Amino acid sequence: MRIFIDGDGSPVKEDVYQIAKEYGVKVVLVTSFDHYSEKELVGEVERVYVDRGADSADFKIMQLIQAGDILVTQDYGLASLVLPKQARVLHQLGFEYTSNNIDELLTQRYFGQISRKSGKHSKAPKPFTKENHLAFREKLKSVLTL
Repeated sequence: MRIFIDGDGSPVKEDVYQIAKEYGVKVVLVTSFDHYSEKELVGEVERVYVDRGADSADFKIMQLIQAGDILVTQDYGLASLVLPKQARVLHQLGFEYTSNNIDELLTQRYFGQISRKSGKHSKAPKPFTKENHLAFREKLKSVLTL
C-alpha cells in the first residue's frame, strides 16, 4: 500500500507525511516541476515530477496507482478515474470519494462550471482551517487502520 498525493496545492501534504511515517506507509507525491523542492521530507516520500499541463499529474497518478493504494486529491474527475482501480480516494476536507457519492459530486462540479460560464461568480474557497486538518487526519488514520 502506498499513499499518493495529487500534490499541486494540497494543504495536507505534511499531515500525510507524518501519519504515513507513524503507520510505516510509503508516500508518493506527484507534482509539477513548477513546485520543485529539495526540502527534506518526513518519512519515506518519493517525489514524482511531471511537466506542466492541466492533467499531467493526473495521468502519472493513473499510470502508477494500484488496487489497495490511497489517493489524496480534491479533483473529482481524477477520483472518478481512480475508484475503478480499487484504490481508496480521500478529499483534503476529510471525506472519502466512493461509488455512492462520486456521481453526485461530478454533477455538482458540472453545474458549477455551467454557472461560471454563464457569467455567475462563485465564492472563493474558504481558508483551510485547523478543523479541516483534524478531519482529514482522522479520516486518513481510520482508512489506514482497516
